[in-house]
Amino acid sequence: MRLDIKDLRVAYGKIEAIKGISITVNEGEIVSLIGANGAGKTTLLKTISGLLNPTSGSIEYGGESVLKHKAHKRVSLGISQAPEGRGIFPGMTVLENLELGKYHLKMKKDEIEEDLVRIYELFPRLKERTAQAAGTLSGGEQQMLSIGRALMAKPKVLLLDEPSMGLAPLMIQNIFNIITEINKSGVTILLVEQNAQQALQRSDRAYILETGNIVKEAKASDLLNDPAVREAYLGTGAH
Repeated sequence: MRLDIKDLRVAYGKIEAIKGISITVNEGEIVSLIGANGAGKTTLLKTISGLLNPTSGSIEYGGESVLKHKAHKRVSLGISQAPEGRGIFPGMTVLENLELGKYHLKMKKDEIEEDLVRIYELFPRLKERTAQAAGTLSGGEQQMLSIGRALMAKPKVLLLDEPSMGLAPLMIQNIFNIITEINKSGVTILLVEQNAQQALQRSDRAYILETGNIVKEAKASDLLNDPAVREAYLGTGAH
């Protein structure tokens, strides 16, 4: 099913953060949102997941409006988010954090166990630390936990907000490999990421967001080779 955002506007008081943008994420795609800090990327993801209300415009999933649903109901519909800053509960164990991803779903114990096996296959490091307090994990492990918790809700669309932020280069590579695996398993992904190089290499399409406006949309491979994009977002000029 497709995620369709049309003419969306979102404001914080009198300041408009999203200025009438339209984005489509087709089933099975990885779509990236590239842009500087303050461009409106996180605001967009929070609005899709129901944490912010738009002033106008529409968000449809599978042809149905999601705006009438609160955030927890949107998770039930198949839209799940791993937020910027990870949002884990530091005093709870890895297992307890993961189980919270199922909190709104009425599931039997054996179904939860099945999903935990799946998460531990993707993130063996979490299995090793299942009884450890989440706050004692490294930054990369906390990011794995945040993504794992979002996956426990069995999303059809996964919203990822800055999954590589603050991570060492090797861990960044690891996280992006896992994102590709998640996508191959049938999960559609909308990715907000400052590491434009990695994001574009892994994505089907991308949108560039500047101060609440979409300024460019193209196949990710085309943007990777666009001299203006390379200079602005990849830290390199044309080659």
